[in-house]
Amino acid sequence: MRIDLFELERSQSIWENTVEYNLTESGLHPFTMRELLDPHEIEALVDLPLGYGHTEGEPALREAIAARYPGAGADNVLVTTGSSEANMLAVMSLLDNGDEAIIITPNFMQLPGLAKALGAKVHQVPLRLSGSRWMLDLDEVARAITPNTRLISVCNPNNPTGGVLSADERSGLALLATRHGIALHADEIYRGAELAGPETETLFAAAPAGVITGGTAKAMALAGLRIGWIVSSKDIIEKAMQRQDYTTIGSNALGQRIALFALQPEKRARIVARNRRLLARNLDQLSRWVAVRSAIFSWVPPQAGAMAFLRYDLPVSSDDFCRRLRETQSVFAVAGSWFGMEGHLRLGIGGEPDHFRDALQRIDRFLQDEFATA
Repeated sequence: MRIDLFELERSQSIWENTVEYNLTESGLHPFTMRELLDPHEIEALVDLPLGYGHTEGEPALREAIAARYPGAGADNVLVTTGSSEANMLAVMSLLDNGDEAIIITPNFMQLPGLAKALGAKVHQVPLRLSGSRWMLDLDEVARAITPNTRLISVCNPNNPTGGVLSADERSGLALLATRHGIALHADEIYRGAELAGPETETLFAAAPAGVITGGTAKAMALAGLRIGWIVSSKDIIEKAMQRQDYTTIGSNALGQRIALFALQPEKRARIVARNRRLLARNLDQLSRWVAVRSAIFSWVPPQAGAMAFLRYDLPVSSDDFCRRLRETQSVFAVAGSWFGMEGHLRLGIGGEPDHFRDALQRIDRFLQDEFATA
C-alpha cells in the first residue's frame, strides 16, 4: 500500500527525544502515577491481571467515556490504542476505494494520508484567518460535495490553530452531512483543554452518521496510557470493531484501568483545573514574548489545546527554520509546512513554565544569531 510520508509524526519520532526543549508536543505536561492516583488505586493496579481483558474496552470504561457525550451509551463506544488508531479505524469503516472525503484543514494530517492510501479522493477545505479567529466557509464545503462524498472530517478544537468552531459552523456542517447522507467525523482530542470558558460542545449526535474520536493524550495529559476511543452509532462501532481485529485487537488492560480512574468526575475535574493553570501561565509568557517581537511574529491566541500557531516574517522556510533551531539551540518546534501552512510555526505551550521560559530564550538567541534580530 502506498502512503504519504506523515511529516509531523516521522519528524517527532526521530528528534523529540534528542533535544533539550521539545516544543512539538500539543498536549499537557504528563501526570505521574503518583500524582494521578491514590494509594488504593495504585495497589489495585498491582493485582490487575495483564491479560487481553475486554478487547473492545472495559464495560465500566466504555460507560465512563459515553458519559462525556450526551445521548451515548456504552454500546456507542469502542476503546482503541490511542486516538490515532481511532482515526484510522473510523476512516477504514467509512471509506472505500473510489469514495471521496472532505477534510477541513489544517489538522493533524493523519486523515488525508489514510484516506488517500485507501483509494479515496480527498478535497481539502481550509480554515481561513479572518480578523481574530479562524473561519470555516460552509459554502466552500457545500461546493466540494459530490455524489461520491462519504465523509466530512474536522478537528475541533483545531490542531494546529487552537481555534474552535462557532455554533453556526457546527450546525452548518451537521446540516450538510445530514442533507447529503454523509458521515460527519470530528476529531475531538483537544476537547477539555480549553483555556477559559465552557468545554467545547461535542458533535456527537449532531448528524445521523456522526463519528467522534478522542482519547486521554492531550486534554488529560496522559499520552503514555495509549488510550483512545470512537463514539458513534452501533453499526459504525461494529464495523470499527471488525477492523480492529486486524490492527491491535484491543488496547492494553493497564492503560484502560488507569483511564477509568482518571475519567471519574472528581479526578477529571482536578486534571482539567491543573491543566488550565499551566496553560494560563504559559500563554501569558508567550503573549508578552510575541508582543515584544511583533515585527517578526503575529498570531491569534488559541482557545483550546496546548499549542500556539505563529506566523513569522523572516526569509526562511518553516522547515529550515525548525531544522536550524533544533540543530543550533536544541529546541524542536513544528514547521507550518507539515500542516500545509508555510510561514508558520506551532509551539507547544503545555510544558512546565520555567522550561517554556528557557525555550523562548533559546529562540531569542537563535533569532539574534541567524537574523540579527530578537
